[in-house]
Amino acid sequence: MATSRKPKSKHPTAGSPFLLLATAAVAVGLIWILLSSSTSVFRFPFTLFGGTAKASEKDGSSGLERKYLYWGNRIDCPGKHCDSCEGLGHQESSLRCALEEALYLKRVFVMPSRMCINPIHNKKGILHHLNATSDERWAAGSCAMSSLYDLDLISKTIPVILDNSKMWYRVLSTSMKLGKRGLAHVEGTSRDDLKYKSFYSNVLLINRTASSLSWFMECKDRTNHSSVLLPYSFLPMSAAPKLRDAANRIKELLGDYDAIHVRRGDKIKTRKDRFGVPRSLHPHLDRDTRPEFIQVRIERWIAPGRTLFVASNERKPGFFSTLSARYKLAYSSNYSSILDPIIENNYELFMVERLILAGATTFVKTFKEEEDDLSLTDDPKKNTKKWQIPVLIMEEERR
Repeated sequence: MATSRKPKSKHPTAGSPFLLLATAAVAVGLIWILLSSSTSVFRFPFTLFGGTAKASEKDGSSGLERKYLYWGNRIDCPGKHCDSCEGLGHQESSLRCALEEALYLKRVFVMPSRMCINPIHNKKGILHHLNATSDERWAAGSCAMSSLYDLDLISKTIPVILDNSKMWYRVLSTSMKLGKRGLAHVEGTSRDDLKYKSFYSNVLLINRTASSLSWFMECKDRTNHSSVLLPYSFLPMSAAPKLRDAANRIKELLGDYDAIHVRRGDKIKTRKDRFGVPRSLHPHLDRDTRPEFIQVRIERWIAPGRTLFVASNERKPGFFSTLSARYKLAYSSNYSSILDPIIENNYELFMVERLILAGATTFVKTFKEEEDDLSLTDDPKKNTKKWQIPVLIMEEERR
């Protein structure tokens, strides 16, 4: 749920950065509309509602009888990650937060048309030329949202439009004409206020300025299950059609299989204390995700001889090969003929792998996230901020 803080401004001001954006966008949009239509401005056939020409074209409506919610054109920006870029899971937590708010408010969500890709997950690489513009760097370090997600499928639960669609330009244009009834710029306002206070509930467009930390801080009370409107699986299961098709083809080739997700590289971090002793936030993780310990851990759940699909961010070639003495190992790299033609970055690859993991007869995660989950380690996933001495030997209770 959004946290209640004293709002800086309930109404848009002349100096608002959003208004400058809106004014520029409206100008571009009106030029686009005039060039693309020979009829009146509000009768052109717009192209996107949830990614394709859908609801408004079919029912003959203009789309302006709906109400809209905008969180910004980049996930987690404004916030501390505007210049850097978090991983897919972090950004999905934020995006799911925003979608939950749109669902709660019964508003159409204005989806960013592109998602930032963390450089270590980008096969295309980032432009490092000194003369590259910020737009060029953004284009090289991001991908189209529609390449990751099926927007039509998402729209069956929460209607979405993209922020580069003609419909969005129409909404911006109309909101400027309606004045206070058209646009509300909010920051630190609770969802209940946005839903039940007449000023907010009747306005065409709400511009939500998210937490200065990151979008998902608006939903940080995840232990309050009544506030969680979308399951964690919502976005993974809403993968783009090409990714779902690839996953289905691979699952057919795997047949009856089990799977493990082994998260190592980004979580195994140590630092030395003042006495020079290495310490880690996940003291057992390095040990628990080594193949010899994985085999001991999973033998109670996965019988020998089974096909075992392994998804991992471990970069050392052949790291899990000793597991082949007990299982028939399979990796996404075994299916390059299916994946290479469609995969452009590691976000897309991981989305395919998640679908494969979800289809396994038995799936063992790295960390336990729900009570019934099977996991490789008992270390908590969330940051406890307790730096402990790593444990690298088998303890008696795990034998």
